[in-house]
Amino acid sequence: MTDSQHHNTDELTTDDSQTNRNGSTPADTTQADTAQQRTPQQELLERLGTTLSPDMLVMALTHRSFAHEHEGAPDYERLEFLGDAVLEFVSTETLYRTHPDMNEGELAKMRAMAVSEQSLSQIAREKLQVGPYILLGRGEAESGGAEKSSILCDIVESLIGATFIEHGIDEARKVVHHLIDDELTKVATEGPALDWKTSLTVKAHGMGLEDPHYRMSVSGPEYAQVFTAHAVVGNDNEVLGIGTGSSKRKAQLAAAQAAWNELNDHPERHRATKHQHHKDAAASQQ
Repeated sequence: MTDSQHHNTDELTTDDSQTNRNGSTPADTTQADTAQQRTPQQELLERLGTTLSPDMLVMALTHRSFAHEHEGAPDYERLEFLGDAVLEFVSTETLYRTHPDMNEGELAKMRAMAVSEQSLSQIAREKLQVGPYILLGRGEAESGGAEKSSILCDIVESLIGATFIEHGIDEARKVVHHLIDDELTKVATEGPALDWKTSLTVKAHGMGLEDPHYRMSVSGPEYAQVFTAHAVVGNDNEVLGIGTGSSKRKAQLAAAQAAWNELNDHPERHRATKHQHHKDAAASQQ
């Protein structure tokens, strides 16, 4: 276990009998000072929007690699399994109630995007800032496990599962809404709520970029052709997404989705490209 993991374990399991982060014991701390101090555990739970017992929180943050190195330590996999079901139920119910005009296929696509690994890992990084608290085995920690999207996604689900176990469905529903309501709103106006090509065009226009277009290629025998599409977006004609499929349309939709995700994840990068384009154009006219 790395030094940072020892530190995280101590922070997560600190109670009134242990030493504070400043080195003093509770007996040395005035009541006023105690009221002003918040432990990392409390700060994490505030970002989650609920409370959990110390033991439950530690379990929800314990990766199997850590459990394998520490005999008897429980990992989060069962909580993740439960949390995944709770998350799917609450997100499905919300989309069903808020979009009565959409069919089952459209709702399924919206749900898939709202609770995708990409969406949940972003929530873990930005809203929960949970990476430093994940308990990992030595090898997993050294390979950057605390930043792996798959692990971050699992942690969000395990925390939801832990909330359900300790507080029931109403509190778990509240936590799910706190975490993903922004995503549910976003997918209703972008991405799978629209055709991916249409959605990419809307996204590009919103960033002041030119219409996307697609460069196509095809490979394989005539009876099993594979189409490849390159989605070209931006004023510098940059390829932002590549997709393959058994038809031209499927390949273009896959490429459009990849390009949409790139613009959505890194808007500042492509706005900068746009501004540089205008700067270069102005310079050439002087």
